[in-house]
Amino acid sequence: MDTQRLILFVVFSFSILLLWDSWQKEQHPIPAQTVPAQVASMTPVPSSALSATSPATTPGLLPQMDKGERLRVSTDTLNVVIDTAGGDIRHLELLKHHDAVDKNKNFVLLADQKPHIYVAQSGLIGNGLPSHKTRFTAQASDYRLADGAQDLRVTLTAPESAGIRVEKIFTFHRDSYVIDVEYKIHNGSAVAMAPNAYYQLVRDDSTPAGDSMFVQSYTGPAVYTDKGKFQKVAFSDIEKDKASFEKQSKDGWIAMLQHYFLSAWLPNNGLAREFYTKKLADKLYAAGVILPLGTIAPGADGSISVPLYAGPQEQEKLSELAPGLDLTVDYGWLTVIAAPLFWVLSMIHKGVGNWGGAIILLTVLIKLVFYPLSAKSYRSMAHMRVLGPKLQKLKEQYGDDRQRLHQAMMDLYKTEKVNPLGGCLPVVVQIPVFISLYWVLLASVEMRHAPFMLWIQDLSATDPYYVLPIIMGVTMLIQTKLNPTPPDPIQAKVMMVMPFAFSIFFFFFPAGLVLYWVVNNTLSIAQQWQITRKAEQEQAAKGHGKR
Repeated sequence: MDTQRLILFVVFSFSILLLWDSWQKEQHPIPAQTVPAQVASMTPVPSSALSATSPATTPGLLPQMDKGERLRVSTDTLNVVIDTAGGDIRHLELLKHHDAVDKNKNFVLLADQKPHIYVAQSGLIGNGLPSHKTRFTAQASDYRLADGAQDLRVTLTAPESAGIRVEKIFTFHRDSYVIDVEYKIHNGSAVAMAPNAYYQLVRDDSTPAGDSMFVQSYTGPAVYTDKGKFQKVAFSDIEKDKASFEKQSKDGWIAMLQHYFLSAWLPNNGLAREFYTKKLADKLYAAGVILPLGTIAPGADGSISVPLYAGPQEQEKLSELAPGLDLTVDYGWLTVIAAPLFWVLSMIHKGVGNWGGAIILLTVLIKLVFYPLSAKSYRSMAHMRVLGPKLQKLKEQYGDDRQRLHQAMMDLYKTEKVNPLGGCLPVVVQIPVFISLYWVLLASVEMRHAPFMLWIQDLSATDPYYVLPIIMGVTMLIQTKLNPTPPDPIQAKVMMVMPFAFSIFFFFFPAGLVLYWVVNNTLSIAQQWQITRKAEQEQAAKGHGKR
């Protein structure tokens, strides 16, 4: 097998795997949801690890989520709706990101209406303490981050119970997707109290809009602890009560992930916590964390604050928010290669200011790094191309006697000092890099709706006019012409058809990925043509010298 066929085989196999995965999902679709108009919800009951410090009574399961007054909050990055029934965040849209389908609309991450159920809840566990079932009051219904202000506070007040006063305070920050959710408790009773707080995300298992058959990413909860590291918790495992992850810890966070975006509760490290997941209703799940507030003496105050991040998976910013949060950008099993590739890509982008230009320069850089390996591969292919006429004569000489033909070919390779597989290893070494870059371009929110030039206004979407896939098909056809012609006529025909087949595959690939392949193929053609011409000239000079 020559090098070009190996490349095509690997890329073809990779495409077939993607198609197979998509076909499986089409043949076995997720059943239609039967979620009620309002979300079912529950307050978690602490396990033995935390129950010793918790009151005996805890709120239970509600058949549906109540609706109270809707508080509207606007900052420079977010539009948020908080419901006084529970103090839940029921709606959250990102002002700097567009909807996947209608780019004239803002992207909505959290919502409490069909067909997308996804809300952030929190509460306290203990007798008389407010949960997400409690009806709060607020001083206003509309809040807006003032010009020049860095923070915006929204305070909800719970009904006083047995002398215990509780405020739930949301703090929004300028140029940030972090919302601090704080509870302030004044213990006006005659006895000490040791409450717990819970923070949870409630979501259905629907696939986010905008994912295509070639762009299928993980949707569901994830937990991170220093001991257990990054652990995904699939909805199917929660459904079957088989979710396995590190539940008790003094560090870590819990999140809900989807393509390009996430929400995550980020408690400060050093505080005991318990992570949990729970099925609430048909196709509806909760993932959260329980935290102790410690003992609050009579007449004393206590508080706890946990940041909620709800926004894009911007890797550089995520790594600054919490350890391991950047792992939510899923590069699969090749993260060890993909993460450095994205770092280099982002550094180039800072210099050129255009992600399409950064992809082109990264492709050139990768080509330079692998230039010696590519040169070795192309030299092997050039030698095989020069030997083409001699191999054809051997085939005509020995006909169907494959054993003698094979021996004669081995003798020819030995005489000419050519290794027919000499170009394979260099290509195999490069394959992980190609696949890693594929995942970088698919998983990076920085590519989402990022324009390149002319008709390419979204590198994460397909080329609307299929120009890049057609150009890529032409470059593959040129490469096929530069390669040695297979002795088998059927193989030769297959090799000529494959560029057209791959052009059709790449009609459905993101433009950024196709741009990479076009640039890579163009550089490969230039390198291969130069090496092939040199080899043919050497062979011609050698033949002329023998005369």
